[in-house]
Amino acid sequence: MRFLADMGVDIRVVQWLREKGHDAKHLREEGLHRIPNGEIFLKSISESRIIITFDLDFSEIMAFSKGQKVSVILFRLHNTRTPHLIDRLAAALEDTTEALEQGAVVVVEESRHRVRYLPLR
Repeated sequence: MRFLADMGVDIRVVQWLREKGHDAKHLREEGLHRIPNGEIFLKSISESRIIITFDLDFSEIMAFSKGQKVSVILFRLHNTRTPHLIDRLAAALEDTTEALEQGAVVVVEESRHRVRYLPLR
C-alpha cells in the first residue's frame, strides 16, 4: 500500500511501514512542512496514497471529495507515543486493507478502529 504521513506523525511510523513492504512518504522528507491540508489531499489523490494523520480536518475535506478515491487513517489516541501508535496502526491495517483500497476513513482509537466508507453521507 502507498501512504503519505502528515507532519504530526513521527517519521518512525513511515520507517516501520517501509520495513513492512509499503511505499511510504513523510511530508518532512519532501520539504513540505507547511503545505495546506487541501494540497496534501490533492497530493494523496495524484500519488494514490493513503493519508495518515491526527488532523480532524481531513475528514471534512473528504466529505467534499466529490467521488475521488482517497483514504485517510485518522488517529484519535490518548497515548501518542510512537510504539503505541505503530501497534494500533498494525492492528487497524490487518482489518481495513480492503476498505482503504476502496476509499474510506479509518479512525484508530485506543481499543478499536472504525471504518467509514466513501463517499461520506
